[in-house]
Amino acid sequence: MPDVTMSAEQWLDAFASRVGVAAPSQEEREAILSLAGVAAHASERSAAPIACWIAARAQMGAMDARDLARELSVAPLE
Repeated sequence: MPDVTMSAEQWLDAFASRVGVAAPSQEEREAILSLAGVAAHASERSAAPIACWIAARAQMGAMDARDLARELSVAPLE
Protein backbone atom coordinates (compact mmCIF):
# COMPACT_ATOMS: atom_id res chain seq x y z
CA MET A 1 0.00 0.00 0.00
CA PRO A 2 1.45 3.41 -0.93
CA ASP A 3 2.32 6.00 1.67
CA VAL A 4 -0.38 8.60 2.14
CA THR A 5 1.02 11.93 1.00
CA MET A 6 -2.12 14.06 1.25
CA SER A 7 -4.87 14.48 3.77
CA ALA A 8 -8.42 13.84 2.65
CA GLU A 9 -9.04 17.59 2.59
CA GLN A 10 -5.96 18.21 0.42
CA TRP A 11 -6.91 15.40 -1.96
CA LEU A 12 -10.52 16.58 -2.27
CA ASP A 13 -9.37 20.16 -2.88
CA ALA A 14 -6.99 18.98 -5.62
CA PHE A 15 -9.65 16.74 -7.19
CA ALA A 16 -12.23 19.55 -7.17
CA SER A 17 -9.73 21.90 -8.76
CA ARG A 18 -8.93 19.39 -11.53
CA VAL A 19 -12.60 18.91 -12.42
CA GLY A 20 -13.24 22.65 -12.29
CA VAL A 21 -15.56 23.00 -9.31
CA ALA A 22 -15.22 24.45 -5.85
CA ALA A 23 -14.42 21.97 -3.11
CA PRO A 24 -17.25 21.46 -0.64
CA SER A 25 -17.30 23.54 2.52
CA GLN A 26 -16.77 21.86 5.87
CA GLU A 27 -20.54 21.90 6.44
CA GLU A 28 -21.13 20.31 3.03
CA ARG A 29 -18.46 17.66 3.68
CA GLU A 30 -20.16 16.74 6.94
CA ALA A 31 -23.55 16.52 5.19
CA ILE A 32 -22.09 14.35 2.41
CA LEU A 33 -20.52 11.99 4.94
CA SER A 34 -23.81 11.88 6.83
CA LEU A 35 -25.69 11.10 3.59
CA ALA A 36 -23.24 8.29 2.89
CA GLY A 37 -23.62 6.97 6.43
CA VAL A 38 -27.41 6.98 6.31
CA ALA A 39 -27.42 5.25 2.91
CA ALA A 40 -24.96 2.60 4.07
CA HIS A 41 -26.78 1.85 7.30
CA ALA A 42 -30.28 1.91 5.82
CA SER A 43 -29.40 -0.62 3.13
CA GLU A 44 -25.95 -1.82 2.05
CA ARG A 45 -22.57 -0.12 2.15
CA SER A 46 -22.48 0.11 -1.63
CA ALA A 47 -25.45 2.51 -1.49
CA ALA A 48 -23.26 5.20 0.11
CA PRO A 49 -21.16 6.35 -2.85
CA ILE A 50 -23.98 5.78 -5.31
CA ALA A 51 -26.40 7.90 -3.26
CA CYS A 52 -23.82 10.71 -3.27
CA TRP A 53 -23.44 10.35 -7.04
CA ILE A 54 -27.23 10.43 -7.55
CA ALA A 55 -27.54 13.57 -5.41
CA ALA A 56 -24.76 15.26 -7.38
CA ARG A 57 -26.25 14.23 -10.72
CA ALA A 58 -29.60 15.65 -9.61
CA GLN A 59 -27.78 18.85 -8.59
CA MET A 60 -29.19 18.42 -5.11
CA GLY A 61 -27.45 20.20 -2.28
CA ALA A 62 -25.63 18.07 0.26
CA MET A 63 -27.87 19.06 3.15
CA ASP A 64 -31.07 18.44 1.17
CA ALA A 65 -29.76 15.05 0.03
CA ARG A 66 -28.85 14.12 3.60
CA ASP A 67 -32.30 15.13 4.83
CA LEU A 68 -34.01 13.10 2.11
CA ALA A 69 -31.86 10.07 2.95
CA ARG A 70 -32.87 10.40 6.60
CA GLU A 71 -36.55 10.53 5.60
CA LEU A 72 -36.17 7.40 3.46
CA SER A 73 -34.39 5.53 6.23
CA VAL A 74 -37.36 5.87 8.61
CA ALA A 75 -40.28 5.75 6.16
CA PRO A 76 -41.53 2.51 4.63
CA LEU A 77 -40.79 2.29 0.92
CA GLU A 78 -43.79 2.32 -1.39
